[in-house]
Amino acid sequence: PLTLGEVRTLVELFYLPYQHGPLAQHLLEHFRWLRANRSSVGVPAPAGDGCGAGRWRGQARCFGLLCARVCCLHSRFVRGAGRALLYDLHPYLWDIRNLLLAAGAFVLWLGCQSVPAPTLLGGNAEPWARRGGLFGELQALLPVGNCCDLFYHPPPLFPSSQTYVLRPLQPLDKVGAVACRAFRGAGWLQAAAQRAPAPAGRLLGSFLSLSPEYTFVLEDEEGPCGYAAAALCAEGFLQQRDCSWLPALRHKYPRDLGVGASGLGQEALLFLHAELPAVPPPVLRRFPSLLQLGTAPRVLDAGATRSLVICLLSALRASGSRGVFCLVSAADRQQLSFYSKLG
Repeated sequence: PLTLGEVRTLVELFYLPYQHGPLAQHLLEHFRWLRANRSSVGVPAPAGDGCGAGRWRGQARCFGLLCARVCCLHSRFVRGAGRALLYDLHPYLWDIRNLLLAAGAFVLWLGCQSVPAPTLLGGNAEPWARRGGLFGELQALLPVGNCCDLFYHPPPLFPSSQTYVLRPLQPLDKVGAVACRAFRGAGWLQAAAQRAPAPAGRLLGSFLSLSPEYTFVLEDEEGPCGYAAAALCAEGFLQQRDCSWLPALRHKYPRDLGVGASGLGQEALLFLHAELPAVPPPVLRRFPSLLQLGTAPRVLDAGATRSLVICLLSALRASGSRGVFCLVSAADRQQLSFYSKLG
């Protein structure tokens, strides 16, 4: 059963319509302070401001611990609450957990030394664009807080106690291993174990190599299970991919390498050497950033995937992007369905 401390945490998250409990107030204060003082963690760090950067990172750790506490509470609540109470309160706690997954990863991204200090864009929104309570105030602090359709999603019919961690791609991550573990369940990267390029590797590898600062990883108890990747300037990214990254990969894996290989290996090589469709210039002008998402089949909670979207779009918006697009084949019904379900 839930402990007294966990019940108190639950009450503090949903205290009164216009008054927050101590835990919720701490979450908001930390998030506001971290946004307002992001300039103290510039790259390189401002001269003589080591104390400011240290304080910022300390506050970021405290905020991350508070977010993890709420995520753990959600998992414990699903396991330990009575059925009637669970189905009454789960939608609210599920919403807060998903938003804090995105907010915690966004704060981690703000503190990444490889990312230049962004400009956090604000803006007034219509009253109906945000919800009330703690959820609405946290939503307003994210750079994409005015995009109300990102934050409205029905909770799952069957609550899951699965815990997730959402974070930026780290410099010490073994990129190939992360991608392989995340998507082996889908069969996309089985050929990677045999040193053959897989379709997902061709799509994801360019982001991991050319735009790692806008790549986020979703993990569950088994390891990486999803990713969100983007290029801030899609036009330059696509040129670099086509002129340098892709030719080098094709040279490493020539077309005749697939002779005698398994069906998946041959398919991967044909996919790698096929010509890529050009993106129309009007699309690049209106939507300057390119985005790609993917999750393993075992991720059944749409809230975790939506957190990936919110976090990545917040990072792009904070860096000045005014629109994103994604490349999907008209014949790829699985990907079309995946993006459609996300809205």
